Amino acid sequence: MKLGFMTACLPEMSLEEIVSWASQNGFQMLEVACWPKVYEKRRYAGTQHIDVENLQEEDAARIRELFAQHHLEISSLGYYPNNLDPNLENRRFYHEHLKKVIKAAKMLGVPVVGTFVGRDPRMNVEEALEEFARVFPDLVKFAEDHGVKLAIENCPMLYTIDRWPGGTNLATTPAIWERMFELIPSPYFGLNLDPSHLIWQQIDYVQVVHDFRERIFHVHAKDTKILWEKLYEVGIFGFGWYVDKVAGTGDIDWPAFLAALYEVGYDYVISIEHEDRSFEKDTASKLRGILLAKQLLAPYIV
Repeated sequence: MKLGFMTACLPEMSLEEIVSWASQNGFQMLEVACWPKVYEKRRYAGTQHIDVENLQEEDAARIRELFAQHHLEISSLGYYPNNLDPNLENRRFYHEHLKKVIKAAKMLGVPVVGTFVGRDPRMNVEEALEEFARVFPDLVKFAEDHGVKLAIENCPMLYTIDRWPGGTNLATTPAIWERMFELIPSPYFGLNLDPSHLIWQQIDYVQVVHDFRERIFHVHAKDTKILWEKLYEVGIFGFGWYVDKVAGTGDIDWPAFLAALYEVGYDYVISIEHEDRSFEKDTASKLRGILLAKQLLAPYIV
């Protein structure tokens, strides 16, 4: 396996700066954020380190050369909107941009694009699955036609209703994944697996690796810490009783999780996703958080 990180947490740095820093600090892969530049009428903003809307072959060649010179690879291109947004104008915009990301991945020789399924928060699970079955086959077919795997992240996005992307994300549990993979059996449709979103749901993230071994295309390394005193106050339906942490500083058993990945033959990236507010004061703090995760995970990555 190879160790990398997601660039989304570093919008203030250029791709060239990130690639240079990553190379100097012993990383092997980068998951590159590819949000659009324009956010008019959109509900969220994101990081853009590759402009897929205007990417030409000469740009792709320059990016490939940049990574090659620094002995790095791109593990995936990332764009995580609500692809089932109830606002059809927004949804159309997200799908159009996602397709541009997929085209860019093909141009760059990147095998994976990471995204969300999303969900209309007004729908129950069965209704949302029906909408998924209507919408997602075309997106997966588009990725398959371009030789790119679509990897969906399992973050529930359980925020208040006014928070992007509308309060939730459908692809959160093994039972739902099974249904989605039955509806879309394509080998180009799978998971960007993040154990941090499973531990607080009391889902066995080690067993998940064994049960979905064929569908794990990409892996996020982020941790979660359960705040037991807060959980006592608000219960499991409350907010604030679990927090994102740098990988290795929360409650996930990383040796067990990584051992399971080795056991099932996963041999791609472990991509550090940094969302720990303890390390978000400034750029230096965020880079320190990424390095801490690397130091804690590296002994298990071979």
